[in-house]
Amino acid sequence: MKLIILDRDGVINFDSDAFIKSPSEWIPIPGAMEAIARLNRAGYRIAVATNQSGVARGLFSMETLNAIHQKLHASAQQLGADVEAIFFCPHSAADNCDCRKPKPGLLRAIGKRFDVSLKGVPAVGDSLRDLQAGYVVGCTPCLVLTGKGVMTRDKGGLPPGTLIFKDLSAVVDHLLKAPEPAAA
Repeated sequence: MKLIILDRDGVINFDSDAFIKSPSEWIPIPGAMEAIARLNRAGYRIAVATNQSGVARGLFSMETLNAIHQKLHASAQQLGADVEAIFFCPHSAADNCDCRKPKPGLLRAIGKRFDVSLKGVPAVGDSLRDLQAGYVVGCTPCLVLTGKGVMTRDKGGLPPGTLIFKDLSAVVDHLLKAPEPAAA
């Protein structure tokens, strides 16, 4: 089985420093849904791992988060894409949970749900914590330069072997045998 783990905000949809608090604020990055559809056609199963501390902060409810994710699923399905599972952490950093990235709990839960080793599974994110969570469980960290990706790249300190891509579509090009990107 081929699996890929994607962060949500900044990878699939535009990010916001003020949080994505409603379905109307959730706007896909151009080409992202098409990239997911290409992955599906190539036999990949798609899992999303996303920190959503806005729930703990009272910025939006679980019902609103579910509505945002319903919009994500509907947008994917319109293009023949399928996001099989969305794993999220609703906690704040102060909660000190194991599921808030950079801790690996969400990714371990994905491995358990799909009953696979995460060794070498691409973990795509735009922030250092996304890459760190993936690296700890043996994933191949893939940084996209959308969202906070340029800032993350420029700060440095990326996990060893991090691959850097313009966007999710470029990750898919690579996975489907495009030229090798530079490793960090």
